[in-house]
Amino acid sequence: MGLNEYINYALFENPVSKYVLFENPVTKSVKTFIMDKSFIPPPQQVTVITEKTPLWKLAKENGSFIRLASIMGASAVALGAYGAHKKYPEGKSDILKPVFETANRMHFFHSLALLGVPMCRNPAVAGSLFLVGTVLFSGPCYYYAFTGENKLGKLAPVGGTILIIAWLSLAL
Repeated sequence: MGLNEYINYALFENPVSKYVLFENPVTKSVKTFIMDKSFIPPPQQVTVITEKTPLWKLAKENGSFIRLASIMGASAVALGAYGAHKKYPEGKSDILKPVFETANRMHFFHSLALLGVPMCRNPAVAGSLFLVGTVLFSGPCYYYAFTGENKLGKLAPVGGTILIIAWLSLAL
């Protein structure tokens, strides 16, 4: 007799185990209850939809984000043109121009990202995060680049963090 047979005898085949597991009235009633057909719910028919929805229909369902992306893109172009031709104060040009370029680049990128929002699982969450993140990141950077005052500078890291969360929300 091997180890397997000893364990099998100790757990299932000795007279005490047989009575407790199989012949006991309580065990028999539990077994009857579990095997009763009324206890098991009837199988339900599952319908699988194999119809492929075109991307334009998916985007149309959340068309407000497409419109918002177009407005953000147009404002990024307008601000980009203004910032490229703006005369920055003497001595601060080398500091303010890169800040403006960063703000404008992030504004452009996230305007384009907003175009993809209707294709994700939770477009309202992702779109709101992209919008708020872009405003809170690019807004203070634009303000600093155009005025030279950095009183809104603490909002830029908050906006950047929200943009990171927005990108992650596309994956959820």
